[in-house]
Amino acid sequence: MTAHTTATAAATTAPTFAQSVWLVAEREIGSKLRSKAFLISFGILFVIALAGVIWAGFSAQSASTTPVAVTSESARYVDGVPGLEVTEVADRTAAEALVKDGSVDAAVIADDASPLGYALVVESDAPQGLLMSLSQSPSVVVLDPASSTNWIGYIAAIGFGIVFLFAAQTFGSTIAQSVVEEKQTRVVELLISAIPARALLAGKVVGNTILAMGQVVILAAIAVVGLTVTGQTEFLQGVGGPIAWFAVFFLFGFVLLAALFAAAAAMVSRQEDIGATTTPLMLLILGPYFLVIFFWNNPTVLTVMSYVPFSAPVGMPVRLFLGQAQWWEPILSLGILLVTCVLAIWVGAKIYENSILRMGGRVKLGEALAG
Repeated sequence: MTAHTTATAAATTAPTFAQSVWLVAEREIGSKLRSKAFLISFGILFVIALAGVIWAGFSAQSASTTPVAVTSESARYVDGVPGLEVTEVADRTAAEALVKDGSVDAAVIADDASPLGYALVVESDAPQGLLMSLSQSPSVVVLDPASSTNWIGYIAAIGFGIVFLFAAQTFGSTIAQSVVEEKQTRVVELLISAIPARALLAGKVVGNTILAMGQVVILAAIAVVGLTVTGQTEFLQGVGGPIAWFAVFFLFGFVLLAALFAAAAAMVSRQEDIGATTTPLMLLILGPYFLVIFFWNNPTVLTVMSYVPFSAPVGMPVRLFLGQAQWWEPILSLGILLVTCVLAIWVGAKIYENSILRMGGRVKLGEALAG
């Protein structure tokens, strides 16, 4: 009777799966927030991001007046648009001449072929502020495509790429090191005796996802505050949607990567061997960053990136910012990412459970999946 009572009491005091997950998550969050290296690195990133946003905002503010040429037929399309210095000319030829000699940044001309009834003529780059000021983005006619460089689009692409790279690499490595450290010191044997292996894995993923998302939210807040302070409300309206989509894609993309990082680390027993199993994952993180640097203005590459789960968190927001994606595309891409995320969690959990208690040499992938 006493033994039965003791067993019953032990069963009632044992933590549930959800409680076990949260206990591990709290441990992961606490250890990271107590790390001076983490706090210093994030502080540096915070200062750089804030300085960059404020500098870009004031630079844009100093050039907030955009000189444009219009004809009598197209003048109504810019009527009431703030921040424009309008010069009316006789016809399209005269408007294009002013664009070519640099007298104006762009020309708004009537265009029957355009769905909106007008088009924007530019020398090489369309002023992003002007595009955002117009009620609807018109067709753009580039007079000198060879010298075209949309620097605002390039900076936005690099920004999404850097945030994804920094957060995914930092917290992915943290998960891997934590798993191997617990395995190397045999602490994991005590943890597994108290909570299920899946709860331990889930807690690590949840804890580091909270930290990574917190970092992304803080950086997004910096962008919002910086653009608001510098008076770039129109630019903020244009970039707000892509930032929100980036946060959503990053959430599920990071969960996918976190589960795979934990699984990959569970296959080795020493810190020196982490690279052997996590290098392919590092390449998946570096890939979107380098692709967006070299192909940010290539619609075909960006379209492919926006549907590949590992690069969608970067590719789709960039396409949304550049106005290349239809309204349904981020929804479809997110659906693909969610399905891949579920599969990655299932595979990661299987590898983790079959490898976490195996000491010694590296566990082969086939053995980890077959166990």
